[in-house]
Amino acid sequence: MSKQRILLTGSGGMVGRNLLEHPSMFAHDVLTPDSQQLDLRDYTAVLTYLQNHRPDIVIHCAGKVGGIQANMREPVGFLLENLDMGRNIVWASRQAGVKRLINLGSSCMYPRNHNDPLPEELVLKGELEPTNEGYALAKIITARLCDYIMREDPSFQYKTLIPCNLYGRHDKFDPAHSHLIPAIIHKVYQAREKGEKSVEIWGDGTARREFMYAGDLADAMVHAIDQFDSLPSMMNVGLGYDYTINEYYQATAEVMGYAGEFTHNLEKPVGMTRKLVSIERQQSWGWQAKNDLLSGIEKSYQFYVNEYLR
Repeated sequence: MSKQRILLTGSGGMVGRNLLEHPSMFAHDVLTPDSQQLDLRDYTAVLTYLQNHRPDIVIHCAGKVGGIQANMREPVGFLLENLDMGRNIVWASRQAGVKRLINLGSSCMYPRNHNDPLPEELVLKGELEPTNEGYALAKIITARLCDYIMREDPSFQYKTLIPCNLYGRHDKFDPAHSHLIPAIIHKVYQAREKGEKSVEIWGDGTARREFMYAGDLADAMVHAIDQFDSLPSMMNVGLGYDYTINEYYQATAEVMGYAGEFTHNLEKPVGMTRKLVSIERQQSWGWQAKNDLLSGIEKSYQFYVNEYLR
């Protein structure tokens, strides 16, 4: 792997921090401006930064992210902030002459209520899930902009990775902002510490979700840097299998040694009944995730206890 100058947006977020922890990243010159040093919502500032630093490749991981509660509470912010950041970094990269870019999409870009694995061709082929529609629209537009730029000038290779749901080290565990697995870790830990005999699950727990450990996505991204030319223009990154919400609670309880029961609140929203990405392109490209569910939850739980709570 040759040394490259890489601009990484979102270096302080979960994906960015897991990528920076990957051993192979130490071989590169990685630029990691925070939002104070580079406001991605300011197009002029982004263009000036790129012209001054001339990265070989841009990796766009920055974004306003959150779970179902946050998306339902702040749809305007999830649409506008992600749209501004995505449009600015992609178009400024084009204007600055940066030839390679990896854009991080999201599986919420896919239509709702598909029971079969979701292939990349399904983007814009159906109604989006209403609970995170704003975020999804911003991600779709950014991915399309990458595609349009390549169509107009193939010397610019701007590619999009679409990961399944993620969890792991450096996650958000506050229930007001967290996704499913960190929220479960927090709820089960608090219940265990307080001696509570039950934990509430939203819905009946039968909805299925595919969650991948963030360290595995970081490994896929490192592989993408190294094998950029063979990377498809749009590619899912996932496990190829999923679990029910109930099974995620049960696995977390097993890791923590929590012996209480689970109750179901059928009045709460649950989102899509299933969201599983197709990994056919990923498999053909030659990469697969390494962590299973229990090992990923164990690593996340250790981070929660040893670093997040301290």
